[in-house]
Amino acid sequence: MDNQLNLILWRHADAEDGVDDSARALTKRGRKQAAQIAAWLKERLPQDTEVLVSPAKRALQTAEALGLACRTTNKLGTGASENDVLEAAHWPHRDGTVVVVGHQPTLGRVAALVLSGKPSDWQIKKGALWWITCRNRSGQAEVALKAAMTPDLV
Repeated sequence: MDNQLNLILWRHADAEDGVDDSARALTKRGRKQAAQIAAWLKERLPQDTEVLVSPAKRALQTAEALGLACRTTNKLGTGASENDVLEAAHWPHRDGTVVVVGHQPTLGRVAALVLSGKPSDWQIKKGALWWITCRNRSGQAEVALKAAMTPDLV
């Protein structure tokens, strides 16, 4: 049986500087970045999309721009590992679409691991997303990058 998972890694948008990392809010530029990417995503997401978000304020504010119900999980927090993210998203053992709103360097490491099979520190720009698909055909995983979008390209 064939199934497909869309894993969308969305890095939080530009945030203010601050000592309390989890309380940093989006800047005016960050709110604009989040709105741009959210508008692009809304046109393309299936209705059954699940949105998973880091508990950090800047990630929550980024996800809010999408206007969909979100589930906050510490597995996507600032100290999360790539394995935490993949576990939270049930990669690659599910069907459907999941948007993960989180942080660098974790999201870049997730992208590297699922696309190349090797850990590496890849960069995802602030406010940008990487849309990765995994199709299982007869037990064989086919992983591909469907889109990489930055706010300045929208």
